[in-house]
Amino acid sequence: MAESTDKPGTGRHAKRISSILVTQPKPTTDVNPYFAIAEKHGIKVDFREFIQVDPVSYKDFRKEKVNIAEHTAIIFTSRNAVDHFFRICQEAKLEMPAEMKYFCISEQTANYLQKYIVLRKRKLFVGLRTATDLFDVIKKHKTEKFLYPCSDIRKDDLPEFMRANGFKFSEAVIYRTVASDLSDLTDVKYDCLAFFSPSGISSLFINFPDFQQNGTRIAAFGPTTAKAVRDAGLELDIEAPLPNAPSMTGAIEAYIRYHHGLESSKDKKVTGKQSA
Repeated sequence: MAESTDKPGTGRHAKRISSILVTQPKPTTDVNPYFAIAEKHGIKVDFREFIQVDPVSYKDFRKEKVNIAEHTAIIFTSRNAVDHFFRICQEAKLEMPAEMKYFCISEQTANYLQKYIVLRKRKLFVGLRTATDLFDVIKKHKTEKFLYPCSDIRKDDLPEFMRANGFKFSEAVIYRTVASDLSDLTDVKYDCLAFFSPSGISSLFINFPDFQQNGTRIAAFGPTTAKAVRDAGLELDIEAPLPNAPSMTGAIEAYIRYHHGLESSKDKKVTGKQSA
């Protein structure tokens, strides 16, 4: 990863960050790292979802010709998938058999699954955090017939893995990820915009087709989001996760420290103009 050629606080980085728009829902509690940054550095932090999830109707789901009952294992990669899968099951008046196995991308998703069913440990298999982590778990269950409930916009890594390794596998689109209506916002004139998915970048230009970055700093979480920023012709200023900045808030604070205050050598790794 190339480091920025700009010196701290010069060029497009000269203006101090005094406002940040986080393209996610506002946290439900006051204990949040974004609020800590706002208080520590005197920054205005606003929250606004740039994408929303719309359910696929049971009528449209039936057109996919996916028979849930024919499968012996379900793969869940998000809480949205859990919610909409069991919504479809309820509308279909389908109760999950006791022997059904559940493969969850993380402990957080597994815990959320218990909102709908009581799980025995032998029926639940959990990865560490990413789809790649879950692959090693799935490899031990070659005889299962897997169902992957997902959005119409999803990463290719899990389906490609399943096909490449010869698993019996079906996908079912049960919700759609669409751009939120941001017409009530007169503009997006913030010093920093923080994005968490390629869909968020798409939503930016759907809602603001004439958007010009100018001095706005762009922050991106995850490699696919970072790629979407560059593909859109924008300058990527802040990238996470990185070894010394695993969170978006950590990367933003490192940028602020490097360009506008307490410079340290480790901050250079997460700030400035990033390149692949």
